[in-house]
Amino acid sequence: MNNLAITKYHHQCATYTNGPEAISIGICHCACGLGHPAQHGLHHLRGLLVVMFVLFLSGCRLYRENGPMGGAYYINPDKDIRSIGRVAMIELENESSYPQISTDVTEALFLALQKKQMFGLTVVTQDDPSWRGLHSELDSTPTLKQLLAIREMLKCDAVLVGTVTEYQPYPRMAIGVRLKLLDLNDGQILWALEQVWDSADRATETRIKRYFQSQMRSGFAPLREELVVMSSLKFIKFVAYEVAETLNPRRQDERAKYFRNRS
Repeated sequence: MNNLAITKYHHQCATYTNGPEAISIGICHCACGLGHPAQHGLHHLRGLLVVMFVLFLSGCRLYRENGPMGGAYYINPDKDIRSIGRVAMIELENESSYPQISTDVTEALFLALQKKQMFGLTVVTQDDPSWRGLHSELDSTPTLKQLLAIREMLKCDAVLVGTVTEYQPYPRMAIGVRLKLLDLNDGQILWALEQVWDSADRATETRIKRYFQSQMRSGFAPLREELVVMSSLKFIKFVAYEVAETLNPRRQDERAKYFRNRS
């Protein structure tokens, strides 16, 4: 079971999905540290039932957002991401067997997030001497002293850290990503996401078509839809776009309003 380090501080919940059919399961924003259930077969069902039972006992509140990415990410309802000044994006770690993929995904995410113009963004690449140490500290639960040291070293207010959990270029293309945006002032998680995109999935194919129809000039969509299935760089660009869309201010406002009304 992959753990998404949503720990401490609040008793809000996120929802997660393992595909186009969004299954609402909760991740307590407290000390439970529960993670994403296995994605296939009986392991998936068993993990889902266990998580739902624990959440039932803990009294966490669930939030279900419609849409393909509605259950794949968490936004802290008590924080306004738009108020962040500068974010340091730590080049992603790589759990796949393709060394270049983490660099390609990091670059695509950087460009997609820049277009949102929500905060200043810099990148700490793998050739930076501090890169490995930053991942080691941020993958655990850093102390406030460590957070302050990172803030002063990187001259930023938050860090975006994560991992390419899987990559498959053929016979079909698939990319898995796990990310979290951490406030260096108090250690709270501002936003987190974990998802797998599979080009053979019908819902994903539909979203790819919509993406190119909305992003590219009319008249070129059919050709470029074909290219995105065949080209890893095109597919990565689509994935980065969907990740960035979860940071849409409107979505944060909707979630914050939901939790305010429930409190």
